[in-house]
Order: sequence, then C-alpha cells, then structure tokens
Amino acid sequence: MIEEIGKEYRNYVRNPDTDFSRVKKWSFTDILRFILMMEGKALKEELLKFFDFSPDTPTNSSFNQRRAQILPAAFEELFRRFTQQTCPEKHFRGYRLLACDGSNLGIAHNPEDETTYRQSCPGTKGFNELHLNVLYDLMAQVYTDAVIQPVRMMNEHKAMCEMVDRYQGDVKTIFMSDRGFESYNVFAHIQEKGMYYLIRAKDVTKQGILAASKALLPSCNGAFDTWVRLILTRQHKKKSLYNPAVYRKVTTTQTFDYLDPDTRPFYEINFRVVRFPITENTFECIITNLPEEEFSSEDIKELYHMRWGIETSFRELKYAVGLTHFHAKKVEYIKQEIWARLLLYNFCMILTLRVAVRKNHKKKKHVYQLNYTRAIYICRYFLSLKEKAPPDIDLLISKELLPVRPGRSDPRKVKFQSAVSFLYRVA
Repeated sequence: MIEEIGKEYRNYVRNPDTDFSRVKKWSFTDILRFILMMEGKALKEELLKFFDFSPDTPTNSSFNQRRAQILPAAFEELFRRFTQQTCPEKHFRGYRLLACDGSNLGIAHNPEDETTYRQSCPGTKGFNELHLNVLYDLMAQVYTDAVIQPVRMMNEHKAMCEMVDRYQGDVKTIFMSDRGFESYNVFAHIQEKGMYYLIRAKDVTKQGILAASKALLPSCNGAFDTWVRLILTRQHKKKSLYNPAVYRKVTTTQTFDYLDPDTRPFYEINFRVVRFPITENTFECIITNLPEEEFSSEDIKELYHMRWGIETSFRELKYAVGLTHFHAKKVEYIKQEIWARLLLYNFCMILTLRVAVRKNHKKKKHVYQLNYTRAIYICRYFLSLKEKAPPDIDLLISKELLPVRPGRSDPRKVKFQSAVSFLYRVA
C-alpha cells in the first residue's frame, strides 16, 4: 500500500510540480516508512537505526525538509486503506461494536499557537495540546477512524457526528461512548444512519439531558428501563408550549443539523433510558435505541462494560506504540505521526490477535493472556526488516504472556501529562 500511494504521491505533497521530482537520499516512500517506524528515541538515533548506521545517513535537516513537503493526508489515506482492507469482521450478536472516545496529547510548548495553548491557572506556565477523537472496533481491537482537533477548538460532539457520517459499514452497528458525548445531535446523526447508539449520560438527579426529561421518566428513587419520546423544534408554537414534557425547544446556540424552519420544523426522536445501581446510593444511566426484545437491561450493562476496551487501547497506543513521543513541534508534522501511530497500532494488533495462547499454560494457576507491549515490539521489528528472512513472529508472540488476575483494581491517578522533551529521550 505504501508503494501504491507512492505512485500517486503528487496528490499528497504541497507542490506537485516540484516536490520529490528528484530523488536523492529520501524518496516519498522512504519518508512514509521512516515516520511509520519511528520509536521514542532522539531523531538522529532513529535515522541511524533506519539506515543501518551507514556513514551516509541523512541529517536531521534533510529529513525535516522532506517531511515538510508531505501532507498529513498521505498518512491518513494509508491508514484508511490498510484498515478497510485488513480489519477482521467480528461481531457481537450480529452487531458491530464501535466505541468513541477522546484523549489529549501533549505537544511542544508554543505560547504563540493560540489554538493549542492553554493555562491551568492565570499567570502560570501554559502547555500545548491536541485532542484526538477516535472510533475503535471493540471486537476486532483496531481503530477505524479519527479526528484531530486543537485543544482550544475541541468539540467531541462534532467529531463523533463527523465520524458517524463517514462510516460506510453495511452491518448493524452500535456506536458507544461515555459521558460527555450525549447530545440530541449525536443521537440524530446515528438515527439517520439507521444504526444504534449506547451512551452513558448524567443521572436524572443531575443537570443534563435526562434531568430535562424527568417528567417522562419513572421515579428517580430506583432502577428503571423505559422509552422516551421527544419532538425537537426551534419554534414557539402553541402545541409545543402547552406540552413542554414532549416538545423540546432547541435554541439557536445549540447545534442540531436536522431542523429547518421551512422544510423540517419538527424532529422526532425516541430513545430508551436504562438506570441501574452501582452502589447503594448511586446509579448509572444509559441512553440507547436498542430494542428490549434483543437486549435486556443486563445486556445493556454488559455492552457498556465492554466499552472499556477503548480505554486500554489508549494505554497501548500511547506507551507501547509511542504516541506520547513526537519528533516535531509543528502541528502539521505531529499529525503525520499521529496517523502513523494509529496505523502501526492496527498493524500490530491484527498480527497479534492471530496468535493463540499456548495450551500448556492452561494447567497452571492463572489464565494467561498475551503481553501486548512485547507483541507490539516484536511486530515493529518484523515491519522494519528489509532483506533478512522474517522471524517466526507467531511463536515469539505466543511466548510473551501475562497472568490474568481478576478483581484487581487501582485508584485512578489524574495528573497533567506534559510533552516529552526532545532532549530527554531513551538511548
């Protein structure tokens, strides 16, 4: 696929008539391969390794001049082609499960970039971040789409709607997300797509979508599973004013893409609210449009629990694949590396999930799972081979195991993650 995109390189460079018209030490495909293979080391060390420690290894400057000619769209297109052609078909009861979530990525300090610069408190040294929104296939364990936003322009609702609209799957699909993504616009985009959603929302006792519909819900003192019918409008009509429980006024400041004063003044939306206890005094609420004939309240809880797979994928993406270690300061270059890391993650997971855990471990004390950090390291080496015979990666990966210890927990430690300095890289 790299070679195929290399033949179309004029579509992915800034100046098609001049960029890469002469090939010296760097070709278009060499740049793609190198950025795809970069780890967390200093740039010069990455170059020496890629060129087998040759005395003719290109300089940092020559690499930066060449990468400046390539648009991030080249890596995005490579990611999409690879994912579409290699993503395995895995379903849950005939449904595809796609989880949506976002994460902030620390980048180099640059107070002049107002779109990525922020301060935790006035007068303190600020920091720069990008926000990565992704769709993740929970059964196949690969990323299927992404939207990159400057942190000051972050809009997770808009990003999710954009990825839903781009989705071209022809099987029944459930879009899942945590709190923060619930909005009528998100529900409507998925509904118009003919698909399903399962999104956690704030409890009815707290300000949010469900609190506004409290009159349509059962008592807030216990668990329930009920349907809610709403009619959204931007108009002030008698029927909407006299029945505020069913009619919901959408203000001009709220984004909703399916209301038009002339052609579509009203939009009907039906969703199911499942409320269940997690402790004696606290409840969780899930908003979904899944039919109760196929999915009971317990099934909804199980599905939401499966959403945690996207959280663990962020851990592997950031720390095993190396999404926290960028080799640039400019946002355009960083976007190249983000798409490359997403692609590398998918490549490694598709290879790794083919490997079965060796049977002779089943008689031991624990159930074993693959060590994905080691597996990603092995797959990365396999991808870097040029002429040597490839190793038996199936056997190598199958030997790297970790015991599964159910019931273990650790309090979440929330702290600011700064960008990794260019001068502080592992040798």
